[in-house]
Amino acid sequence: MADTTTVTVNIRRRPSISDPQGATVARALRDLGHNVSDVRIDKTIELQVPPGDPDSIRAAVTEMCEKLLANPVMEDFEIVINP
Repeated sequence: MADTTTVTVNIRRRPSISDPQGATVARALRDLGHNVSDVRIDKTIELQVPPGDPDSIRAAVTEMCEKLLANPVMEDFEIVINP
């Protein structure tokens, strides 16, 4: 049995929320001659947690996201428990 389980959390700004960093990057890419219409900057967080039942791991990581890792007003998150 492994000593830890790797969990990946993908945090995305909701589509209705503006992304100033993404807008700046899109503008810079267009200035460099690239044809882009939109850029969104999201976050990926990788956690090492003790191994266990996937439902328990998901519940614990969901709590982490709701309390600290994601802003529930502006962001959605996806939890991926890696094998």
